[in-house]
Amino acid sequence: MGSLGVWAVAVVALLGTSGCWLAEGHKGSRRDSMDKATMSRNSSQGPRAMEKGKADGSIDQSLSGADESPCRRTYCGRGRQCVLMAETGRAECVCQEKCRPSFVPVCGSDGRFYENHCEVYRTACLERRRIYVVHSKDCFFKGNACTMSEYNKLKSTLLEMQPKVLQPGERSQQRDMEQKRAQVDAMFTYLDGNQDGRLISDELEKISTKEQLDSSLLECTMQDLLRYDDYNNDGHLSLHEFYTAFQVVQLSLSEDQRISVSTVTVGLSAVLTCAIQGTLRPPIIWKRNGIVLNFLDLEDINDFGDDGSLYITKVTTIHMGNYSCHAYGYEDLYQTHVLQVNVPPVILVYPETQAQEPGVSASLHCHADGIPDPKLLWLKNGMDLQPRSSKQLSLIANGSELFIGSVRYEDTGAYTCIAKNEVGVDEDISSLFVEDSAKKTLANILWREEGLSVGNMFYVFSDEGITVLQPSECEIRRHMKRTERVVATYEEMCPKGEGVSPQRCVWSSAVNIRDKYIYVAQPLQSRLLVVDIQAQKVVQAVAIDPFPVKMLYDKSHDQVWVLTWGDMDRTHPTLQVIPQASVGEVHHAIRTTFQRVNDFFIPPTNLIITHVRFAFVFLKNEPAVHKIDLETFHRVKTISLKNHSCVPVSMAYTHLGGFYFVQCRSKSGLKAPPQILIDSVTDTVIGPNLNVTGQPFVSPDGRYIVTPDPQSSKLLIQTVSFQGELGLNQEVDITVDVSDLVFQPSFKESNQHVVVATSGSGTDLLFADLSTGRSEVVQSLKEPLDPHAWPWGGPIRAVASSGLFGQYLVTPSTESLFVLNGKQRTPHCEVSDIKRGNTVVWVGEV
Repeated sequence: MGSLGVWAVAVVALLGTSGCWLAEGHKGSRRDSMDKATMSRNSSQGPRAMEKGKADGSIDQSLSGADESPCRRTYCGRGRQCVLMAETGRAECVCQEKCRPSFVPVCGSDGRFYENHCEVYRTACLERRRIYVVHSKDCFFKGNACTMSEYNKLKSTLLEMQPKVLQPGERSQQRDMEQKRAQVDAMFTYLDGNQDGRLISDELEKISTKEQLDSSLLECTMQDLLRYDDYNNDGHLSLHEFYTAFQVVQLSLSEDQRISVSTVTVGLSAVLTCAIQGTLRPPIIWKRNGIVLNFLDLEDINDFGDDGSLYITKVTTIHMGNYSCHAYGYEDLYQTHVLQVNVPPVILVYPETQAQEPGVSASLHCHADGIPDPKLLWLKNGMDLQPRSSKQLSLIANGSELFIGSVRYEDTGAYTCIAKNEVGVDEDISSLFVEDSAKKTLANILWREEGLSVGNMFYVFSDEGITVLQPSECEIRRHMKRTERVVATYEEMCPKGEGVSPQRCVWSSAVNIRDKYIYVAQPLQSRLLVVDIQAQKVVQAVAIDPFPVKMLYDKSHDQVWVLTWGDMDRTHPTLQVIPQASVGEVHHAIRTTFQRVNDFFIPPTNLIITHVRFAFVFLKNEPAVHKIDLETFHRVKTISLKNHSCVPVSMAYTHLGGFYFVQCRSKSGLKAPPQILIDSVTDTVIGPNLNVTGQPFVSPDGRYIVTPDPQSSKLLIQTVSFQGELGLNQEVDITVDVSDLVFQPSFKESNQHVVVATSGSGTDLLFADLSTGRSEVVQSLKEPLDPHAWPWGGPIRAVASSGLFGQYLVTPSTESLFVLNGKQRTPHCEVSDIKRGNTVVWVGEV
């Protein structure tokens, strides 16, 4: 806004504040009304009526108390003040000696410019004539041929007379402002005859005469610059005032403020303030990942302060990352705000209770998530535990495991694991009972019956039925044959279908429902079976659309989402939901409204992220992902990928920085396009994920993104920092044609993971440390399934891990099942006569 705009705003401000000025000058409402009436009468009688009080100019003192100063009850009116005369002791009204210094420009009815209201009425008193405030923006030019329009022409003419200082180049608002500033600098230097940094009236008049400007500047003169842009009324123009007159935007950002790092605890609010300062600063624009935030209707970034600050309410880990601010039109000068979100520790111990006989070993496990990484320490019965440097007691993986080599009776106790970081602390107790098994105490019985019977097992779905496998002993605890009956309907678990000979079970997908049920899909029977884990029986068959092939469990809303194909050619795909999956005795499916569904994705939960609000649906041959509300099943938004020619195949998600990774379909014979990144804060496409191609996998803590690149025979490992910065960390050479991939906690370092990947074409299995990139290959696990034997999508050789604290993994071959020891990275055992056991679910806390 230029000088004239400033004047106009000042006048509007006066209109809005004149009532406050009157209130300051009138102390009592009764006297206010009397004074206003008197002023009105005096005004109607002409200018000389303003002079009358008494004939001698004094005030009637008869109402004053004997002990009270006469001026306390004397009102003199605006522009005058009460003075106690020393000679007479009487109060008299005289013209105000001076006004309080304030620059609130106004125009008087005499056509003169005044610094504030007080100066108008003080002048009226001194000159003994009526002068009042004129509320009009044109009043500044009243009585002068130099109107607002003419004054603008004056300044434009002066600018045009200046030579172009910068070389012509690409047009931009910023470059134009640099050009104008250079011209104004040159003009000021030329006008400032004595080079003292101030323009006075004589200098402006001399230039007018010298250059014979009066005839070319229309109705305005050079002195009008001083008259209308000397804001502080000090009789000269400074370079700052000259910049304002010609609307030169001046922006500055100190070098030490170019990068600002802010840390906020999850759940609180954050305010990011832009440090760019300057005269006539345009509005502040905020960006995240190159996306302008100001014009988006965001739920959690929805308030932009008058000072240009960015407000983030209820900060979560998705908000971490880089934010930049700049003045509108001036993108080259920007400030970067790095936002780190800290999270108090959340802890989990295993087991909660265990009973052991003397002489055996015992392990107590503790896992904690938090930002920054929590430090772990142990107490025994409330006292600090100091592990001795012996095999008897040791801490492994930074305290993640407390190992007791040979337990004794005195080792019985409550072991407390405590996790601490900068913003909080959490703790939990793991109890150990050391006693003779012959005593059969309650703790012993509960631990053995609950811990070793139905929990901590792999459920393997194969041609022959359902096998319940205890991995450490490689022991089959239960085998449900294909001829067993469903409890609710008395149907066979795997009835013989038409044209299928011999009779066998056909499975496609299975999910664990809170260690209470397993839902498993039978595509040829158009149904899901519900397995009761405690009873180890199939208790219900849920009718579903034909050919259910994929299931995901939404723990946040206790829902099972099911993708069906309709037929083997996928001509009538549907998406169905089973609500209240873990409760009730009778379960049913609800069909959603989505047609032509190709696939879907639901972000996972973990210790920190316990609630998920949205799913994503891909439609056939459509370059877009559709965001779905998990509560209402309604489409919230469609995120187009058309500009990147990306038809989505799969997705992955990290809550650190809120990145979605989208794998794009490759056209036949052409190289697969790179992954696409989507920002979950703004639901907008950031762009390609470097040159990474293939299916992305994200570690449970969100810190690592692993992508097997089939074209380069590499495992690409990306990391997300606690500041939300995504970078490429490792490239691991692999000889495995990756079919499936899972993450297993490291047994050597806390808060680290190991990748376990199976081969879809060979007998190898890969272990790779994410922190170091070191890898090992386990060979000779027999051939995987033939692709024709597994037409249901997904990996043809699955791999399943035994949970957060478990060390065992399971992967099938064509006619057997392999159990691997992830801690030792060796095969543990082979279970034969399990054909097509490619659907595996882990049940248990470990």
